[in-house]
Amino acid sequence: MVEICVLYDKVRFEEKALYDKALKMGIKAQIIDAKAITISTDSKKKDFLLGDVILQRSVSHYRGLYLTACLEFLGFSVINKFKVGEICGNKLVTSLVLAKHKIKTPKTTFAFSAESAMEAIGKTGFPLVLKPIVGSWGRGVFPLRDEEVANMIVEMREENDSPLARIYYVQEMVKRPPRDLRCIVVGDRVVAAIYRYSAENEWRTNVARGGKAEPAPITAELEEIALKAAKAVGGGILGVDLMEDSEKGLVVHEVNNTVEFRGAASVSNADIAGAMVEYAISVAKR
Repeated sequence: MVEICVLYDKVRFEEKALYDKALKMGIKAQIIDAKAITISTDSKKKDFLLGDVILQRSVSHYRGLYLTACLEFLGFSVINKFKVGEICGNKLVTSLVLAKHKIKTPKTTFAFSAESAMEAIGKTGFPLVLKPIVGSWGRGVFPLRDEEVANMIVEMREENDSPLARIYYVQEMVKRPPRDLRCIVVGDRVVAAIYRYSAENEWRTNVARGGKAEPAPITAELEEIALKAAKAVGGGILGVDLMEDSEKGLVVHEVNNTVEFRGAASVSNADIAGAMVEYAISVAKR
């Protein structure tokens, strides 16, 4: 019998849902704290009782990414793979990969100093969005509507101790409805799609910031773009986020490696956790 391991560093709705669903399906499963695992260059796969396939669900991007590298070194099947996490965890790299595969994205400029960032901002024109290249839940994402605000944010970023703070990701502000789309992609199918609406007095659509979710129709166009984006980053279990650009149509602005689906599960009739468990079983049997 296939055994699934759900790795976490914080137990959320999603981790509980995956573990409970596996048990209800009669699948042997365990849920393990990633923070308790230690691996060395002398370690062997047989030293760890982690089942046949691992669902990597760490909230911490770096913890999840590098633990995945260690687990793959030992020969474990991990969802998602290290290379997928590496791409999706970095907005700059994600944008480059999407562009390389001819997937429509918002126009984005990358700058590597405060001076070049302000020059890029001036050329792009207001309004625009400045994002950190690593981060989630909309943290550190700022709308820039004039030069004074832009200067303040760039100056603040320059004072940040993180070297990543001085890599600038400058994106056009897409003319869209007050919502975006999230598609839950599992393997080669879109399991669910939702609209995410901004909360009151908030322009970001993250459910973690109070955004409201509603079911969205999975049109042929949406399915094609979401699957193409998922394939471009390496595939697996992913959240593909899109916006409805008034001129370009659907554009992909982010692909999430450790996708949250509490919002989608609350409004969708799809068995999202079940689809993920079934996919993990199929990976284990390959």
